[in-house]
Amino acid sequence: MHLPGVSVLFRAFKTSLRRLIRARKCHTDEYIRRFILENTEVGGDQSLTPEIRLRLFTPKCRFWKERPELWPFSDPFWAIYWPGGQAVSRYIMDNPEMCRGKAVLDLGSGCGASAIVAKKCGAKDVTANDIDTVAGLVTIMNSELNNLAPPVCSADNMISSEPKPFDLILLGDMFYDETLATALHAWLDTCIKTHGATVLIGDPGRAAFEGHNIHHHLHHLAQYELPQSVREENYGLIYSSVWCYRPRL
Repeated sequence: MHLPGVSVLFRAFKTSLRRLIRARKCHTDEYIRRFILENTEVGGDQSLTPEIRLRLFTPKCRFWKERPELWPFSDPFWAIYWPGGQAVSRYIMDNPEMCRGKAVLDLGSGCGASAIVAKKCGAKDVTANDIDTVAGLVTIMNSELNNLAPPVCSADNMISSEPKPFDLILLGDMFYDETLATALHAWLDTCIKTHGATVLIGDPGRAAFEGHNIHHHLHHLAQYELPQSVREENYGLIYSSVWCYRPRL
């Protein structure tokens, strides 16, 4: 059976009715938890980090093919374990000294995988930041799945705010749009120059990332071959890489 590509899935979700997106604010955490439990499956074993479990969309889930207008929240980017996030999570799992004893920010945290791995690797403080409040609740649920205390979950738009003193900032698949990529570039530059943060970026080679000026400031750290199921969900992408951002001072 042919499975829809992830980008097709989310183009469909973008047709959701605005009234239903606004209605998400009226749902209690208890309702959202129950809805997530009923409409996701525990997975992650076919990812680059099989050590952790996550609640995700799979082809068996109702909303993999359901009419998008029936989805009661904003677009569920948290329901996919994106290849860039998988790469940066794998890298810190293999290099736990990057996190140990440090204050870590998982920016655009989605399902919270990188935040969870940072916790497992001994980070002192972990913040999972995603402007979708449902993603924050999913991160808490995924932390519970992995027998971990949840990170601090924030829905603030940090990219437009004054940088906080994080030692390590993690980003996976955040450079999917040129405008966002430019805003991230400027904000990350400020984070490094103000607080000396280390920035790790995971990306499978998306056009907005590969063609952006930020590439002049990146040092390639690692490349991972994606599992077959991840390739199928992402139109045949084969590899995902991790980069360290080093601005010119």
